[in-house]
Amino acid sequence: MSRPTMPDPTGPEFSVDDVTTGPHAHGFGTAADGRAFAFRVRGKTLRVEVYRLGATVTVPADVDVEGVADVDVTDVDLCDERSVTAAVRDAVATVDAPDDPRSADTTLVRALLGRLGALDPRGGSD
Repeated sequence: MSRPTMPDPTGPEFSVDDVTTGPHAHGFGTAADGRAFAFRVRGKTLRVEVYRLGATVTVPADVDVEGVADVDVTDVDLCDERSVTAAVRDAVATVDAPDDPRSADTTLVRALLGRLGALDPRGGSD
C-alpha cells in the first residue's frame, strides 16, 4: 500500500514570503497548491511544516499541520537566501500526506474519554 502524496507544491505559484538567513534560518511561505508552510533550521536539520488548506489562524496549531519534512542542511549555505529558498522548495516537494487524518492526540483523547465514560455511574458498567 503506497502512502498518499500531496499535489506538486513547488509549481510556479510557490513562494517564500519571509526568510531570515543564518545558522537559525526560518521563515514562511505558500506552496503552489495554496497551502501555507513554515520552516526553521535547528542544528543540521531544516524542518518544514505544511499546513492544511484553509487554515485561517495567524499561528497554526499542531492539528493544522498536514505534513512535515526534515532535511539535512549540511551542504546548504544558510547565509545565502537563494540557497535557503532552494532547500525549502526541495523539502516542500518531499512532504507526504499523513497516513491517517486523525492525529495521535485526537486518538488519545478519544480513548481517555471512552474510559471515563465507562466509569460514569449513570450508564457505565458495574
